[in-house]
Amino acid sequence: MIPERVTATEKNNSQKEKYGSFALFDLEHFLRRILKNWYWFVFMFLIGYALAWGYSKYYAQNIYASDLSLSTSSKASEYLPTQANQSINFIWGDNGNQDGIYLKKMLLSRSHNEFLVKELDLFVNYSTKGLIKSTYLDKDDSPVFLQIDKKHLQQINYPITLIPKGDGAYQVVLPEEGESTNLYSYELEGFQSINPYSRPTDKIIKINEWYNSPNLRFRLLKNPVPAKIQLDNIIVNLNSVNESVNEIVSTTGVDFDKEIRSIMIITKKGYNLNGTVNFLNKSVAELQKKRLADKNIVNKNTDVFLKDNLDNIRKKLDSSANVLNYLKTSEKLYNIKDRDEKSLEKIKELEAKKADIISKINSLNNIKNTLQSQNFDKMIGTNAAGFEDGLFSATVSELKALYIKKAEMASIYKPSSEPMREINRLIDEARMGSSNSLRGYYNRYYDEINKIDHDISGANSDLASYPEKERKYLDAERGYNMIEATYNSLLGRQSDTKMRMATNQSDITVIDPAKNLGQRAIGPNVKLAKTAIISGLLLLPLLFIFIGEVFDSKIRNIKELLGATKIPLLGVIGNNSNENMLTVLEQPKSSVSEAFRGIRANMRFLMDNESEKGKVILITSSIGGEGKTYISINLASVIGLSDKKTILLGMDLRKPKIFGDFKIDNKYGISNYLTGEVDIDQIINKTKIPNLDVATSGPIPPNPSELLMSQRNIRFIEELKEKYDFIIIDSPPVGLVADSYELMKHSDANIYVVRHEYTEKYMLKMITEKYHNDEVNNLGLVYNDYNTKQGYGYGYGYGYGYGYGYGYFDEDKNYKEPLLIRIRNKVQVLFNKK
Repeated sequence: MIPERVTATEKNNSQKEKYGSFALFDLEHFLRRILKNWYWFVFMFLIGYALAWGYSKYYAQNIYASDLSLSTSSKASEYLPTQANQSINFIWGDNGNQDGIYLKKMLLSRSHNEFLVKELDLFVNYSTKGLIKSTYLDKDDSPVFLQIDKKHLQQINYPITLIPKGDGAYQVVLPEEGESTNLYSYELEGFQSINPYSRPTDKIIKINEWYNSPNLRFRLLKNPVPAKIQLDNIIVNLNSVNESVNEIVSTTGVDFDKEIRSIMIITKKGYNLNGTVNFLNKSVAELQKKRLADKNIVNKNTDVFLKDNLDNIRKKLDSSANVLNYLKTSEKLYNIKDRDEKSLEKIKELEAKKADIISKINSLNNIKNTLQSQNFDKMIGTNAAGFEDGLFSATVSELKALYIKKAEMASIYKPSSEPMREINRLIDEARMGSSNSLRGYYNRYYDEINKIDHDISGANSDLASYPEKERKYLDAERGYNMIEATYNSLLGRQSDTKMRMATNQSDITVIDPAKNLGQRAIGPNVKLAKTAIISGLLLLPLLFIFIGEVFDSKIRNIKELLGATKIPLLGVIGNNSNENMLTVLEQPKSSVSEAFRGIRANMRFLMDNESEKGKVILITSSIGGEGKTYISINLASVIGLSDKKTILLGMDLRKPKIFGDFKIDNKYGISNYLTGEVDIDQIINKTKIPNLDVATSGPIPPNPSELLMSQRNIRFIEELKEKYDFIIIDSPPVGLVADSYELMKHSDANIYVVRHEYTEKYMLKMITEKYHNDEVNNLGLVYNDYNTKQGYGYGYGYGYGYGYGYGYFDEDKNYKEPLLIRIRNKVQVLFNKK
């Protein structure tokens, strides 16, 4: 407790250390505060557990997922030449699953899901409510369907409660408030305002009977499939088409099988398992129908286009044949000597390839013109241009849907409105995507034509030696062959198209339809939610304790105090349970009295014991209220009881206190003596302790500092040193006035009082610096008002058995050890058994 004295050299070296600086965060005290407030954690845990249980039972809505797998293989590669497939792979870098990408875009497209929402009335949502929790229903789970009048304006997001009344009758109950004048039109898919109206009344309607109000018009249709469970109520909510589409797209996922890329797995999430199953099956069924219809239209357009081209090429082929026959008969050039058959055959092959590519470019031109004219009903298949591109087809379908949507919106919105600008932006993006796709094929075909022309030019050099007439015949023959190759190419593609038309069927094959197999809910993660709720509530007291610890500037830890100040500790005084400050006199067997005896014993380490004069002990603190006077009274009492002649001086002239506890008249005191009003004998008072005298402060003077620092006061102290063994000075607090620093020059020992959980850390900065700068000598700390019932010590041998061995002191007779200490003691006893 009393450290060894530090030598001058050591002290000079230690001046580099910043004394009086406390750590911002005291981990040890933080952990102690947590243990001290354990009941808050228990309380928060119980609340968290109750909330988590209520959340899982009455609030959490289970999320289910069902999936459907289908094959997207259209076997397009069987109808495409190898070069075309290579072209696709060159441009897209894909493995030929463009059709799957197209179907994925279709399944997640707004046009497809908007069609489903309107066709299947998916904007009507059903649920039922128990005492607390609501449960979402699939449409087929409801005993009745709600059919709205789409020509009538409807209020959306407005719960309609249907209560069965028997015999096909239902009571329609609307909310007490919330009726709106801003209603939704399902025909125009927009909002319109109407005049204010009174709240619609609740009424009972029967099956097929219309319910009419300013904000609603609907009727109930009986579900042909009997309901599996009886419902006390059915709650119907109407959403806008846009809300319903966005909800579907956000909860639908499409992935491809890792091993077979032509197999798609479609997943739908929702609050009702039957709802997800029914939606997936209906969505794919509608997609199959639409896919087949689109293919039939495109194939018919392609057949007409190829037929027209064949008619034109047929005329050119006939004309070219006539020219060739004329040259044979009139010019007799059909039997040319020394013909270079090898070069001619190579030229024929190259020109046949060129003719095929030119015919594909013509088809590309037709597709491009159709896109520019927005005449999508005349669109031909990309197979006529020698490729199949699912991504391009998806872009075209999206562009078509956007143009249709724009035409519908044009009747509602102005051209400069935000919705019109947005759809124009989407159209520009789709047109850019389709143009980029076509540009890639154009570039590929033109590169191939340039290469073929270069090869033909090389082969033509071998024929330069022929006479003019023979070259004329060869040119005519080459022209005929090229037209014939074009005709055969178109004829082959027409045959492919007719075969498609004859055998056309949906290329979407469902492998595993969606089924209700009693799948478990995939969300929410109730365990994680429970953990989060309980952990969050447990963190609240922890957070409050942490914030309190960070912003706490009080002295609460003796180890930290000694570590920061490096000032010796003389003793620790427990909490005073006595009504007055005479603890040593009235409770001599208490732990507090014993602590004062310990301080009395430790005083010898601070003082020079060789002098025969009386010892002056000055007691001060940072501010008032830290127990300076209490320490002075009891230290003087315990020294007086040890048969040492002692006097207690009340030199805190600004705030006299001592006289009250000793029941002494404060009419005359030190202030009167220092001003020369009275003699020394008139201010010294006897107490019931034979060896203890007291000199009170007296009336409050106007100049206390001047009196305390006067030569008369110094002579007063020196005179008392001749008469008494110990002079105890209760001095003013140094944090408020500097009087005590002057008095310390004449004291043999100085005691600085620090009060537990009261003294501010920053207040110790000044006294610590003065101590280590040798401006204040023989200084020791007394830690006051320490709560001995905290159940832990502080590492310096104090506590008198805190946590064990209670009952030694008077105030411990009725003491009950803390729970943690009792558990610790039982564990120690258990392990100490031999």
